[in-house]
Amino acid sequence: MKFTHIYQIPFTGLGLHGGYRGDQWLKNRIKIFKLYPLQSLLSQEGEKILWFQWRPEEESNPIVKEFIEFLNKIINLKHVHTFGGITFWDDKYEEEIAKSRLRNSLKVSLPKLEFINSDYVLLTIQPSDDMYLKDAQKEIQAKFRELLVGGDTKQSVGWKGGYIMNYATKEIAEYSTHGWKTDHVSTYHTDTIPPFFTISFSREEFLDPIKHYDHIGPYKSHEFIGDVTKYTELKGRGFIVGTHGENISTTFTHRYKGRTLAKEEAEKIFVDLGIYHSEPIRIRLSFRMMIRKMINVFPFSNSLKKLYYLLPGKYRII
Repeated sequence: MKFTHIYQIPFTGLGLHGGYRGDQWLKNRIKIFKLYPLQSLLSQEGEKILWFQWRPEEESNPIVKEFIEFLNKIINLKHVHTFGGITFWDDKYEEEIAKSRLRNSLKVSLPKLEFINSDYVLLTIQPSDDMYLKDAQKEIQAKFRELLVGGDTKQSVGWKGGYIMNYATKEIAEYSTHGWKTDHVSTYHTDTIPPFFTISFSREEFLDPIKHYDHIGPYKSHEFIGDVTKYTELKGRGFIVGTHGENISTTFTHRYKGRTLAKEEAEKIFVDLGIYHSEPIRIRLSFRMMIRKMINVFPFSNSLKKLYYLLPGKYRII
């Protein structure tokens, strides 16, 4: 059973503001990716392809060109870049617009991956500021070798447990969507699926834009992947949510956060992922981002968000 394992990395084109919040924002995201997610990807054993997804405008963006040149210098790193937008549902848009955007992105982007010649494709969601633990790729592939014996590719696997990390301080804590209990009282009551899963395809299902669209549902948010595929939860912890200041809803004080790891525990993970020497990163919040975080806590936030989206976005790393 031969796989092509692809990590889908959305960079620009996602969400409002044209999917681009300025050159400094993009430079920040690339710096975070280089210091943390890229190192974790390089620590994964076995062949892989990193699939970077950009807006059409980034094909001539000098920041992106410089980034691609940087990646080209990494020995044995296979990467492909498409400039047709993001190839999953963008829930920031009305349904008909989101549907049209996704179909167009698949039509434009998938032909760039025609070189794939394996029987199966494994597509792992890889947010540009999050990480997978060292043996994640081995565990994912081992599970699919079991699941695909019967030939049913409508499968997905992923973790509900992981860690959350503060890139500004390099603190790391347990993270789980199953819930935490203190004195036998549950702190919340959700069991959602976080965006750390892998979907299987046959080669034909993956490369054909229409079949690809149908194969993924399309799921309209990561929580619903279990509604459109047979979702299998992988046990233990498999990912690290990265927080750095630009996050809108996920901060280091997130309600899914549990016990903070002791220094020795954290350092072992850092060594495994090759991030022991990665410098801390803190992004100073702009006035716009401070307002956005405040809006999140108000019950009437939807009305306020309309005003918020009119504000310019500016960020800088300090």
